[in-house]
Amino acid sequence: MKDRKTLFIIFGATGDLAQRKLYPALFNLYQKGFLKDKFAVIGTARRPWTNEHLQEVVRNSVADMEYSALEINQFASHFYYQSHNVTDTQHYETLNKLADQLDKKYDIGGNRIFYLATSPAFFGTIAKHLRTQKLVTENGYNRLVIEKPFGHNLKTAKDLNDSISKYFDEKDIFQIDHYLGKEMVQSIYAIRFANPIFSSLWNNRYISNIQITVGEVLGVEERAGYYENVGALRDMVQNHILQLVSLLTMNAPVAYNADDIEREKISALKSLKIYEPDEVSRNFIRGQYGPAYGMPAYREESQVSKDSMTETFVAGKIQVNNMNFADVPIYIRTGKRMAVKGTRIDVVFKDMPNNIFSNEKLNPNVLTINIDPNPGTSLRLNEKEVSETSYPVSSVTMNFRYSSALKAKTPEAYEKLLFDVIKGDATNFVHWKEVEYSWKFIDAIREAWDQNGQDPAIFPNYECGSMGPREADELLIRDGNYWEFNPLR
Repeated sequence: MKDRKTLFIIFGATGDLAQRKLYPALFNLYQKGFLKDKFAVIGTARRPWTNEHLQEVVRNSVADMEYSALEINQFASHFYYQSHNVTDTQHYETLNKLADQLDKKYDIGGNRIFYLATSPAFFGTIAKHLRTQKLVTENGYNRLVIEKPFGHNLKTAKDLNDSISKYFDEKDIFQIDHYLGKEMVQSIYAIRFANPIFSSLWNNRYISNIQITVGEVLGVEERAGYYENVGALRDMVQNHILQLVSLLTMNAPVAYNADDIEREKISALKSLKIYEPDEVSRNFIRGQYGPAYGMPAYREESQVSKDSMTETFVAGKIQVNNMNFADVPIYIRTGKRMAVKGTRIDVVFKDMPNNIFSNEKLNPNVLTINIDPNPGTSLRLNEKEVSETSYPVSSVTMNFRYSSALKAKTPEAYEKLLFDVIKGDATNFVHWKEVEYSWKFIDAIREAWDQNGQDPAIFPNYECGSMGPREADELLIRDGNYWEFNPLR
């Protein structure tokens, strides 16, 4: 069914997220016919914009998408603007009048999606006013979409969840983690549960370790003020990386649907081993980038303290204590100013129990899932080399990579997730219990770091353009392992 009836109300419509992600995503849905004649968008923010100015901003945000000016103008004509103070009750009354007018004009039927692209500090206030000022309709669906960061620790996350859940049922709250909209992240389900060759081997009897690398080549850029109070552990590990861990270690769901997948992801995150303070120092390390190649150190960035102890890199060993993954180390690393940008998973299988080729060293089989920027999978195997006089064995790799044409037509993460919200499909969203168990794990690490302190002279401890501090390598070497992904090797 195409041409979905929907009224979007975007709080924070003048911001970077809306312009870079939301407007292009909605335009793609419009081009594909999922949004056509019976939708409208109200943008709200503090700035004194007009309908015409917002429409111009929307046109500019999709100008490089190679469609005709007529198509872009028709799309932009569905956008309306209201200057709005989220704490002012009267503004919600005005907003409701505009929403009712557009509902009638476009025959939307009371369906509303409230997208909170604002500071989380306003989530509870907005949710309350949406309910008390009757923007929540009785004759259609009403869905609330929220962005990260969801709290600064477990306590603030719980307070935030309580402030929203007073006014919206959990089934109507869609917490976005854009990693869950990436094509290769969603492919993890198919790799694991549609292939007997992997499904039967996906456990601690056959897997040696799992490695997750999320590298960024950029520094903190204009986010320095925000990042200084957050750091890599909260910014990347608590959400994106632990979501990947849950997909890789969850038990098989009964079916591919939101309820079954939510249950198994929660179970996996509940099984995370919470480290004691002395265990944190053995299993997690942190880093901060220094200068190299003409790039400044983190402490030289604008809005950053000269003796800042904020980590721009984290590496760690995670343990999931369920039946299938007990004793399988999951190594993770993420950081700013690394050698390469990309997200990659390496599943390393155990060695043969008996190597009959006694003169040959066998490399482990490795399944690699490249999430971005070059989506695809590869499998490293051992095969015989061509030889008449001996039996040499070496590694070969079977590769699948998205072609340029396939990459070009692959929906961007926000496009897929917005369409899921329209459909009411919560399969690829984050649920409160997942957030709760993630924060329990992260808080133990953060509290240990805060209690133990660290000499400011230790930072910076890795150069821009490297793969992080040497301790990240030693974390694996100590277990007899090594990073499979090393572009500098």
